[in-house]
Amino acid sequence: MTPIPHPAATEGTPLDHLAALARAAAHPPGAAPCGCADDGLVGVLADREDGTVVRHGALVVKVHAPDTDPEAHRARLALAARPDLAGILLAPLPLPLSPTPTPTAPNVLGGRPVTVWPYGPPVDPEDPDAAPWEEAARLLALLHRTPLPPGAADGLPEMRAPLKAALAVDRMRRAAPDHPAAATVLAAWRTVPADRADVPRLLCHGDFHLGQLVRLAHAPSGPPSWRLIDVDDLGAGDPAWDLARPAAWFAAGILPPEVWSRFLGAYREADGPAVGADPWVRLDVPARALTVQTAALALAKSTVERRPLDEVEEVMIDTCARIAGHRTG
Repeated sequence: MTPIPHPAATEGTPLDHLAALARAAAHPPGAAPCGCADDGLVGVLADREDGTVVRHGALVVKVHAPDTDPEAHRARLALAARPDLAGILLAPLPLPLSPTPTPTAPNVLGGRPVTVWPYGPPVDPEDPDAAPWEEAARLLALLHRTPLPPGAADGLPEMRAPLKAALAVDRMRRAAPDHPAAATVLAAWRTVPADRADVPRLLCHGDFHLGQLVRLAHAPSGPPSWRLIDVDDLGAGDPAWDLARPAAWFAAGILPPEVWSRFLGAYREADGPAVGADPWVRLDVPARALTVQTAALALAKSTVERRPLDEVEEVMIDTCARIAGHRTG
């Protein structure tokens, strides 16, 4: 973790204020003195345009993207706080500095909503063999199968996965219009049709990948359990989009066939509704879109950072070339 600068060094900066919020959330008045920093339990977990996440002890505090829709954000937090989703989604916690401290009434920092969550260890990127693909598939199946109260679907925000793919292409057009591979990515994007009207509209995560999992410990003798995190894209939509990133990686040759088989098999065993007998009937379009999204972001970021594409990014560009030539398998 990146250590949080001491308040005296960066007094008044947004990160300093976020660190103060995290400390207040972890140590309410009357709590024992804070020793979290000495134990290595204080740091910045993520600092990107779409959000900054700071850990302090057993909690993490997140400031969300500047363009977060307040009404949709509150609806997503309310979903994550539902008792029937407690075994699937990580539930938000009250932020003590809020005038009305409830999990669904976030504080605001610089006009951006701030939320607080329990800390859980993420998937270890250095140990890919231990990645919880089956557990992730079961969580997604449970999420997709969660019944919504009558009439609730009309008040849910839309799952944002299709929008994020379009935004990635727009970002590439702005940042890397003259990149030699941009035309290939745009050609693949033109093969992605509009959303189908004949798919179910179910509860979806909207941005699933292994980084969206954290581990919660049970009793010392019990096994750890996993929860989905990051509700910023949660909503109603086609559940096939939640399987699209692993499907795209498999189609590109990045995800080994045996891992894809384990993931898809666990989803089916949990009665996941996103796919039928032939999974690609439903997965083909979302997987193509996620391939384009990944390639577009790679071109945009590498151009801004003035660096060449790495090996995985090159693979996604090559896959876009296959998609543009209608060779998606």
